[in-house]
Amino acid sequence: MVIRTARLRLAPAQYGDLLAVGLGNEVLSETLGVAIATDWAGPDAMEAISRSRDMLADDPALAQWWMHFIIHEADNTLIGLGGFKGAPAGGQVEIGYEIAPGYRHQGLATEAAQGMVDHALANPEVDHVLAHTRPEESHSTMILRRLGLQFIQALDDPDDGPIWRWRLDRQPNGAQR
Repeated sequence: MVIRTARLRLAPAQYGDLLAVGLGNEVLSETLGVAIATDWAGPDAMEAISRSRDMLADDPALAQWWMHFIIHEADNTLIGLGGFKGAPAGGQVEIGYEIAPGYRHQGLATEAAQGMVDHALANPEVDHVLAHTRPEESHSTMILRRLGLQFIQALDDPDDGPIWRWRLDRQPNGAQR
């Protein structure tokens, strides 16, 4: 299911789309039918794309709860990646996102993250949304606070090292906190 916001389309990455990433931006552009921002994927993106591709090879149904391409609707351009770290489990999902530097400071990361939070909390299996950031004040921590996520703990993640974990609980009436 595509997640739509006022200015963005978050399209679940399919296995074939992720194969196209490895063939270069020209092939990816043709595959997705969009222009590609030069710096749409940061340095850690290729590892995440590879992991996502492997996950989808085993179970294509995971696409909705895995990596999404963030597409700026007005100029039909791929500007980043976002999505979830797996299907709902234990009442939770974790979100992540990254926007190309040329599209930052326009509220687009906030909009993408809000779209993911809304999508997640619309699912009855999800009662809270998690996120993590580097353990320092940043634009990401500002975005998460703006969306109502609360800092819950600092920890040492086996994959990412020291992080801050954030959480947003569904309210009893279904609203966000």
